[in-house]
Amino acid sequence: MNIDHVATIRQARRTVEPDPVAAAVLAELGGANGITCHLREDRRHIQDRDVKLLRETVRTHLNLEMAATEEMVAIALNIKPDYVTLVPEKREEVTTEGGLDIVGNLERLQEIVDRLQSAEIPVSLFIDAEKRQIEASASTQAQFIELHTGKYADAPNSVVRHQELEALRQGCEQAHSLGLRVNAGHGLTYQNVYPVACLPRMEELNIGHTIVSRAVLVGMERAVREMKLAMKGEL
Repeated sequence: MNIDHVATIRQARRTVEPDPVAAAVLAELGGANGITCHLREDRRHIQDRDVKLLRETVRTHLNLEMAATEEMVAIALNIKPDYVTLVPEKREEVTTEGGLDIVGNLERLQEIVDRLQSAEIPVSLFIDAEKRQIEASASTQAQFIELHTGKYADAPNSVVRHQELEALRQGCEQAHSLGLRVNAGHGLTYQNVYPVACLPRMEELNIGHTIVSRAVLVGMERAVREMKLAMKGEL
């Protein structure tokens, strides 16, 4: 469960509610197997205070999404989340627009992965399901990749959606063969999540906006429970 957009609502008024930390507690009560938050450089939603409190209160596991910068590495080394997901970040984007370019930034990313994992913080790399990027990810010695599902989620028709799902399936198989564990996320909803959840080798799906959107209407615990049902094809 990605709780960023609970903080988005709070920051719209720069007030104290709704509290993403309280949302994380309710998400876990609803059956979430982990909590994800993205501490952006511009602090547009999640704040430093949130990350600190989440580290103290999350009882499943805490995944800190962050840019590959010195500031964020220092925060991660101090907070010690259960794992870190390195993501691309542009200040003008509405949301993350694609995967990291591991191939083009291999040396720098290898260094960051080594620093974090030497501190016993496993690293995941958020990438597109492309062979070269998966191969490069394996060479960094990161433990995980997270496949970007945006192209699948935004597919204009069933033919393209099937093609993107097949690319994700092949990405899972390639990653597994290289010793990488596989997560996925971005743009997944109650309507499109099941085929991705069924992919062989898939361990974890990081989902936020659609759950928060439903939680506004039906409550966080119910929204999370219903997503778990959707992932099983039971909704």
